[in-house]
Amino acid sequence: MILRCQPGYELLLERELRPHGLAMGANGGGWLATANTQETENACPDLCFAHSALLAPREITGESVNALAARIAEYFLESARTERFDAQWPLAFDCAANLDGLGRRADAVEKAFNELLRKRMSRVAKLAALPSRLSPFSPSPLRGLFVYFTDFQRAHVARESISYGQRRMADDPLAPSRSYLKVEEAYGVIGREPAPGETVVDLGAAPGGWSYSAAKRGARVVAVDNGPLKAGALNNPLITHLQQDAFHFDPTQSDATSNAPADWLFCDLVEDPRHVLENILLPWVERRWCKHYIVNLKFGRTDPVALLSEARARIPAARIRHLYHDREEFTLVASL
Repeated sequence: MILRCQPGYELLLERELRPHGLAMGANGGGWLATANTQETENACPDLCFAHSALLAPREITGESVNALAARIAEYFLESARTERFDAQWPLAFDCAANLDGLGRRADAVEKAFNELLRKRMSRVAKLAALPSRLSPFSPSPLRGLFVYFTDFQRAHVARESISYGQRRMADDPLAPSRSYLKVEEAYGVIGREPAPGETVVDLGAAPGGWSYSAAKRGARVVAVDNGPLKAGALNNPLITHLQQDAFHFDPTQSDATSNAPADWLFCDLVEDPRHVLENILLPWVERRWCKHYIVNLKFGRTDPVALLSEARARIPAARIRHLYHDREEFTLVASL
């Protein structure tokens, strides 16, 4: 496989792979290749630090843009010779992050490839779409064409890829903080988002990025934090701000939540991750105080892989991801 991740996190991904019997081979900025046989690669585990996995990739080389485009087109046309394309299918060109200008190279090859595809299979070319538009997260492989450049003369191409749900999100000028992008991205991983009529409890809400995101969708939000809300979260009619300690908030004892379980738990606290896990997430899950949750754990000085293993063992139902917009943290999501 070719596994992609956030640049700088390749070694954490490599450590995450070891218990699955997968070893790292070649690697670069934001990617690594497994050194295992193809038989082993057919089983792709659920991973936190991986953004996507290209399954059974083929290496294609070429000295020029046109040569690379022609060989990629030849590979695709031959492999798709007996396939039917009746709906949109995923087409993605991307590249490693460690070489200046490589993105422009990938864009040029993609343009040349698309011209060749339109000439040979115009109807199929019209159905091509970005993978994120079809399925941000897919537990099963997506079948299409996935091209990943690791240098200017080398690309890895595959017909199947697994998406773990990470993607870059668009900012909102009314969002109170950058953390808004994280919860927006997490909706694609959990496969749902807050809806009108639902209740969201946002623990550690200030300055209100996550609360604003939920209120923007029509949900009623109880924002719990001693700090102030800002921008689009400030004086928002759908947001009730309770100046309380998030660790002591009990939804069954609060008039703001109508003494009933919340539809959503949000939590993005800058606190010891095990403290958040032990004293917020586990009680809320065990007592069924919410139906869905999105919770960030900041690993900071904590060993990220050890924390990841502990979180998986204690909450096996959680889907855990190092998001595109995450820094030294990862995000847990689940529907109970």
